[in-house]
Amino acid sequence: MKAFQPDYRNMEKTARNIAVERFPLYDHSIGLDKIGEITGKDVESLSKGDESDLHEFFRIYCKFFKDMGYDAVPYNRRYTHALVGGGTLMDCRIPPTIRDMQDFLAYPWETIADRYFEKHDKYYRILREELPAGMKALGGVGNGVFEVVQDLVGIQNLCYISVDDEELYHGLFAKAGEVQLQIWQRLMKEYGDIYCVMRMSDDLGFCANTLLPTDDVKTLILPELKKVVDLVHSYNKPFLFHSCGNLVHIMDDLIDVVGIDAKHSNEDKIAPFYWWVETYGDRIGNFGGADVDAVCTYSRQELKEYMEEIIRKSLHHGGVAFGTGNSIPGYIPTENFLHMNEIIREFRGDFK
Repeated sequence: MKAFQPDYRNMEKTARNIAVERFPLYDHSIGLDKIGEITGKDVESLSKGDESDLHEFFRIYCKFFKDMGYDAVPYNRRYTHALVGGGTLMDCRIPPTIRDMQDFLAYPWETIADRYFEKHDKYYRILREELPAGMKALGGVGNGVFEVVQDLVGIQNLCYISVDDEELYHGLFAKAGEVQLQIWQRLMKEYGDIYCVMRMSDDLGFCANTLLPTDDVKTLILPELKKVVDLVHSYNKPFLFHSCGNLVHIMDDLIDVVGIDAKHSNEDKIAPFYWWVETYGDRIGNFGGADVDAVCTYSRQELKEYMEEIIRKSLHHGGVAFGTGNSIPGYIPTENFLHMNEIIREFRGDFK
């Protein structure tokens, strides 16, 4: 068996909805605990260390993706980590930082872009230095405006604000979008060269629909996303949008108005991956594959039959990348993840 040689151009073409001979693997993220278990290295501790530790972290991190057959390294740093206060996105017990217009006007929005790079600059810089030959990164700035607003306001409080204070409701998304664009402008200028595909994640939906009214998503969130997509396109980079949930009611807007090049995230209770490919594969690239629950619970044979059906039904519909419909968190059994990875690579002929 020949050693795997990554080629980031496979990922770039796939995001542009161009079918490639060796379709790429893609997972939105793989938990550092999972990478540590597989490599036998304490990557979590290294990721929190000094610059020497970070160089070692990125060497291990990038080599892991290369060894596992990926053409690009998924990596971004979160917008929410630069916020002053916040935290309700991940923990609803944390009180909202912004409750009313007075809080909104007093919030230090003008400091957030600089805080972002004070916290994250070294990670992007060291990643650039440690990328293996043939690989680039796939990512950018984590969190879109919906997640940022939730982090500061909380989803329940946001729903109250939408009724009680329309000016504040609109202002939250506009200001979060203004800062978002500032961060992306600097990222593209300083670190755009290390990426083959730019990516944003903003979980807009649940299993039946969008979390906010569809019209609100179209008028408040998608215009801010479009500004980033237009910026990315000005650098001649493709844009991948990740969002969990049922996006059927906004897909035409995402494609025709916002201009995304590719989409990721799927779960079977909404629709199997190949449905998204068959429905939208003539317009955008599609990234995804196995429902995370299937990866958690299926035997290797069950997973093999399941994955091969997905792949067969998805090929020949433009650019497609396969992995999970979401990510590889710590609760996925390591053996099951390795089985999925092997099954995909066997199908594309890596082990011949």
